[in-house]
Amino acid sequence: MPRVIPPDPRLLARRRRIAAQIRAARLHANLSQQDVIGRTGMDRSAYQDIEAGRTSPLLDNLLRISDAIGVPLADLVRE
Repeated sequence: MPRVIPPDPRLLARRRRIAAQIRAARLHANLSQQDVIGRTGMDRSAYQDIEAGRTSPLLDNLLRISDAIGVPLADLVRE
């Protein structure tokens, strides 16, 4: 069985900052979570977990989200 390594606290903090940037970009575009979910085809809980910083999004999902919101990917992950 593979060993599970807990996430580094610094990585968790960065994930939360990215989640906050996704949420801010969505709100700036006057979109609801449901709007983004409909545009991306993502599962509701998967999107909500990403925006809450509970999970790390796949690159494909970040690309879908940036396209759905209408912002460059770099704006969502800029530190």
